[in-house]
Amino acid sequence: MSAITARIRLGLLISCGVLAVAFSFALIAQDAPTVQQPAATPAQVPPAAAPTQAPAAASTSPSPASASGVAPQFSEAGGITEEELRGMLIGKQLFLRGGYLDNTLSFNEHGVLAGHSAQGSYTLCEIQVDKLHLTKHKLELEGQRYGLHFLGAMPYEDPTKAVDRVNITPKKKVVKITIDREIVVKPKQPKEKKEKNKSDAKPANPASATAAAPTAAPAPPAPSEAATVSDAQQKMPAAPPPDHLADSKTTTTTSPAHAAQVLKDALNNVFAQPFDGRMMDAMPDFWKLYYEAAANKTDYRPKDPAVLRESQVDTKAHLTTNFEPQSNQYAQDHGVAGMSLYHVVVDADGKPGEIAVARPIGFGLDENAVDAIRKATFTPATKDGKPVPVLLDLVVQFRIYSKMTNVVEKKTEQPAKPALPGPYSVDH
Repeated sequence: MSAITARIRLGLLISCGVLAVAFSFALIAQDAPTVQQPAATPAQVPPAAAPTQAPAAASTSPSPASASGVAPQFSEAGGITEEELRGMLIGKQLFLRGGYLDNTLSFNEHGVLAGHSAQGSYTLCEIQVDKLHLTKHKLELEGQRYGLHFLGAMPYEDPTKAVDRVNITPKKKVVKITIDREIVVKPKQPKEKKEKNKSDAKPANPASATAAAPTAAPAPPAPSEAATVSDAQQKMPAAPPPDHLADSKTTTTTSPAHAAQVLKDALNNVFAQPFDGRMMDAMPDFWKLYYEAAANKTDYRPKDPAVLRESQVDTKAHLTTNFEPQSNQYAQDHGVAGMSLYHVVVDADGKPGEIAVARPIGFGLDENAVDAIRKATFTPATKDGKPVPVLLDLVVQFRIYSKMTNVVEKKTEQPAKPALPGPYSVDH
């Protein structure tokens, strides 16, 4: 009986212990929601939250490359080479457009003369390029200067082709011409590009990225780091745009093709190969009329139809002032002399009007002749007792005034000594 009683008591004690444990777990279960409520399980986080938040943080500071959509590239494709320039310039008939007479000339990247130079006739400005050197900053040319001496053509020949080319470059000298180039620069890549690539990189484990998204919000940089970045951005020079960036002294570009085109345009502004519309427009009227008549293979005709020919007037026009055009040093040094012919319209008041070259001589002497004609005065032609405009052909003579010529002239001016006949001739 005692054994049965002991077993009953043991069972009661175990039951009470189980009830006590169950009651304590019930109390813990009631308090658990209030303690663990802030924690969120991975299943409660929307899967799209992490991908949408990370790009938003990266897009707040876009780099210049991402703003334009295409990163600027630096390539040598399209650049100009020395071989290409040799094919354009070596062995070609070139004329300086501005008529510059100095043998050392410098032009900017647009073909505009830097500094000053004396100017003259195009007949003194033919350039033959013998050497060239292309660098990053300029094109250097060396060659010779030639003068054109018109020889006179037969009636069946082209008068513009009967020309003698004379090298007028001083001995042991060369013509040096430099043309600045537009500088090709390589744009600097912005420093934010690496940070952007890191933020755009996809994580290897999507589940871990989803779980870490709420805690991966970008923290604001420290004050020292922000100050360092701003200072670096202020010191870093801005990359030039791809098309063109002008400076007060030179221009830069990121495109070699653009720099090559600028150099070609500059060459076209410096040289004419040999004649084009621009060069013809820049010539004086007396040269324009000459080339127009030669192209049409006709004689010069005055624009005013009222101008008469000498055969149609009663009395011809005559010079009333001294008329002797001056030569120049180029012609004197190279023995260029002879006659040239000009058509001159003498108005009814005796003043010269329109002038055209009929037979040029070249070497800059035609300009001197026309200048002397414009300063001359004439007695007008008359018809029926009234002064009328008439077309006059005027011949101009150019001579060489050298020391040898002067000595010969002085010797010929002295009277000859009388000579006795036969063996009695004695020099006293």
